[in-house]
Amino acid sequence: MASRGGKEIVSRAIRMETKLKSVLEASVLEIEDVSHQHAGHAAVKGSEGESHFNVRIVSPNFDGQNMVKRHRMVCDELESGLHALCIVAKTPQEVAENK
Repeated sequence: MASRGGKEIVSRAIRMETKLKSVLEASVLEIEDVSHQHAGHAAVKGSEGESHFNVRIVSPNFDGQNMVKRHRMVCDELESGLHALCIVAKTPQEVAENK
């Protein structure tokens, strides 16, 4: 963890992980920061480098929800100035069926 002015700074990925695990009861959660692939883009400037993420999440809370509602559930929890978020959201049953 970095610090600024005596305060510890928690990365956006860690904040996202903490929130999604607790609120959506995620059994699988993978967060990949791909901001480096977008260096130099106008939207990245001034964002401290944490602007683009890929999220793979498995949650029983997605049961009965279509893909748009699942993505909204994830995005509603992450309203924090992200520029881009790629989401793969599945239920535990969907994961088991694809094995």
